[in-house]
Amino acid sequence: MSTARGDRGADAGAGSHYARIRRSILDGQSPPGTVLIPTGLSTQFNVSRTPVREALIRLEQEGLVTRATRGYVVRTRTPQEILEICEARIALESTAAQAAATRRTELDLARLVHVHECAVASADPAELQDLNEQWHRALREAGHNATIIELMDRLDAQLKVYDSGTTTQPENLALIVEEHERILDAVRRGDAAAAGQYVIEHQSRTRDLRIAALARS
Repeated sequence: MSTARGDRGADAGAGSHYARIRRSILDGQSPPGTVLIPTGLSTQFNVSRTPVREALIRLEQEGLVTRATRGYVVRTRTPQEILEICEARIALESTAAQAAATRRTELDLARLVHVHECAVASADPAELQDLNEQWHRALREAGHNATIIELMDRLDAQLKVYDSGTTTQPENLALIVEEHERILDAVRRGDAAAAGQYVIEHQSRTRDLRIAALARS
């Protein structure tokens, strides 16, 4: 009986271990090339290796780690792979924006407006970055396509690992607010073509910033 309860406890904690390891990767605490050894992580978390292995398998499926001799390694991507992720995001999010312009509800619109107004009123770079992510999430949800939302979440995570800080510069964050305003206006008017085109322009600009940063590194 005690073993069964312990197994259930381990299973219940697998999601939290996944979230902890994932966050360490996305926050840069475990950069590309970092070796993640299940036994070491299980000791660190004071749990059995089973939930840790389950968490690492999920991260592998998400494209954030790869299997290695000693366990797993935070995935290292080439500049070409990063460019491909950017291009995929542009295609998917422009489709989501077009859908948002025709499918959004009044509640969807209210959420987009609220997050945008918070961004307009903020001067804090960290807060603006967070609001930027919230706004894009709200835009995708307004498109009511669960598959696009799932794929975009995965691509966002893969790209965040390589966020050099270029896109979080104050001047870029100010431009992001302006570009969101145009997209929001198109969604509000129900102009799907304009919403999609503005997203393409917006995401293409940030893609180019990332490429320039990669070229300098």
